[in-house]
Amino acid sequence: MDLLLISEYILLVALAIFCLATIRITTRKTVGMGLVGISGLAIAVATILILVKNIYGVGFCTDIAAALIILGPVGTIAFSKVLKGDS
Repeated sequence: MDLLLISEYILLVALAIFCLATIRITTRKTVGMGLVGISGLAIAVATILILVKNIYGVGFCTDIAAALIILGPVGTIAFSKVLKGDS
């Protein structure tokens, strides 16, 4: 086992812990904290998918990660505009 693979597994564990923390942030009572938590969770899951692609060679993980990275901020902007009342 080389050093890069070990560091990728350590990063996967750290990202899993970060996912749990963002889920806890998401469950707060304010809408703003929910948006922050979901944005953090989308970034963490996208990074996990890229690592899975690098470690195991699953090809479609890159496409899903790219969709998460693109649609995450778009959804946040759309939701904030709906809350603000702009069309």
